[in-house]
Amino acid sequence: MGTLSTHVLDTSLGSPAAGITVVLETVAGQAIGDGITDGDGRVGSIGPERLESGDYRLRFASGAYFAGRGVDGFYPEVVVVFTIADADQHYHVPVLLNPFGYSTYRGS
Repeated sequence: MGTLSTHVLDTSLGSPAAGITVVLETVAGQAIGDGITDGDGRVGSIGPERLESGDYRLRFASGAYFAGRGVDGFYPEVVVVFTIADADQHYHVPVLLNPFGYSTYRGS
């Protein structure tokens, strides 16, 4: 399986963050997938049909998102580096975002 999804919530509004561009890259910097968060703040599937074991990164265009709302943010992008340990599992990487901070965790 080795699939990946993500979800972004804007904690300053208490709602999903729609319209954020997300790029999946290898740690060497090669883009291997992209998407834009939907109305529920989700990208249901990003990248190839199967991700092999290894390290990857997700780039979230947080600066453009906040600029589009007329909000000055501190982070022009959020980069999350993570490890696919088992290529047979589904991985979900949620991000909780606000103009001056963010957090992430491995979701389900």
